[in-house]
Amino acid sequence: MREPIKLNARLLTIAVLTLSAVVAWTEDWPRFLGPRGDATSRETGLVGSFPEGGPRRVFSIGIGTGYAAPSVAGRLLVLHHRVGNEEIIDAMDRDSGKPVWTHRYPSHYRDPFGYNNGPRCTPLLTTNRCYTLGAEGRLLCLDLETGKEIWRRDTQRDFNVPEAFFGVGSTPLLEGGLLITMVGGQPDAGVVAFDAESGKTVWKNVGAKTWEGEPMIGWRGERTVTWEGHWKQASYASPVVATVNGRRMVFCLMRQGLVALNPANGEEFFSRWFRATVNESVNAANPVVVGDRVHCSAAYYGVGGFLLQVKPGNRSFDTVWANKSLEVHWMTPVEKDGFLYAFSGRNEPDAFFRCVEFGTGKVRWERDERWAKHSTKQPKVYGRGSIVLADGKLIVLGEGGLLGLFSASPEKPVELARWQVPELHYPCWAAPVLSERRLYLRSEDRLVCLDLSAR
Repeated sequence: MREPIKLNARLLTIAVLTLSAVVAWTEDWPRFLGPRGDATSRETGLVGSFPEGGPRRVFSIGIGTGYAAPSVAGRLLVLHHRVGNEEIIDAMDRDSGKPVWTHRYPSHYRDPFGYNNGPRCTPLLTTNRCYTLGAEGRLLCLDLETGKEIWRRDTQRDFNVPEAFFGVGSTPLLEGGLLITMVGGQPDAGVVAFDAESGKTVWKNVGAKTWEGEPMIGWRGERTVTWEGHWKQASYASPVVATVNGRRMVFCLMRQGLVALNPANGEEFFSRWFRATVNESVNAANPVVVGDRVHCSAAYYGVGGFLLQVKPGNRSFDTVWANKSLEVHWMTPVEKDGFLYAFSGRNEPDAFFRCVEFGTGKVRWERDERWAKHSTKQPKVYGRGSIVLADGKLIVLGEGGLLGLFSASPEKPVELARWQVPELHYPCWAAPVLSERRLYLRSEDRLVCLDLSAR
């Protein structure tokens, strides 16, 4: 009698372990910063450290230039990049990197500051559509299965957009059947909503009417805005949608500052000036919205960051704090349990990895991650980096290709693992992508897929 009982117990254990493996959570990564647009993943069953030699490499392929992260939906991975004088949208098998379809068109963009000339915006994928926005402002809707063009808009031509500093770099947002895009057009087309099915303009807002007479917070002399028709409006942050006080709102961190809009019709709720006094400055980190509070940060010339609390009715706000605890250049901070995790610093020589209390703006801990950009050696620190939160851990990609795992703890920085990805090099500025326990990382010329399954 005992032997069958032992056998059944063993079978039960195997069944439980098998069921646990089956029900471990995975999800697609169909847009910029993941399924919720906040650089978080609900995936479980991930590694807690790296083996010697790093995680198992699934594939590694050469790609064209650009700073756009790929997106993943179903069996497809879609990458927007540039080869020669063409912008290319490549759909490939997510497990092998083998091509499925390609869509290409000419591009004449040249970065005036010497950065690469590829696209900066991440593809947005639905069940049957692929939306992309190129470095020159070409907005495309493609059939996800075939890559065939359904519609396109040339936003810089259609909306009188002044030339941006570093090309077009704000990824559109899909909300309620509308493709909400921070176009940056003059005089009042900073944000435009396109019908996702047809590409027709549904509404446009933000510009002269928004900022004329607005207090220029942080500028000397208690100045107010006198709008000029040549001003750039577009930034390198992307719109963020959230439900605040029971109402949907879209938050757009423009070049001039934060604007809160009704995503259905473009009606403006409120605005808050936020930009450096120096002309050669940008806003690039997305707003972080938690409940009825909104955080923004920028790294240029001592701007720092702030936290607003939206008042009931959503027409005004209180400033909770404003300081320089986070000066974020291009990554979007990750929030967990009331704490922000981010890389602070404008350049490589002043980079710090920090944990900051969301509600107070106080620094809980920091790690010095400064390194020399032009060093010929692989960096031993992360420099600036990007973060994905998954399975209770922070997955960190430094701009020199250093991959790390950290505990998401406000008590102290605990590095669980680190590994220099051999194929990656400076600059790795695209955020990591996690889907089906596969981690996709890109530099300017390489796409690497790693298996993060805890086997």
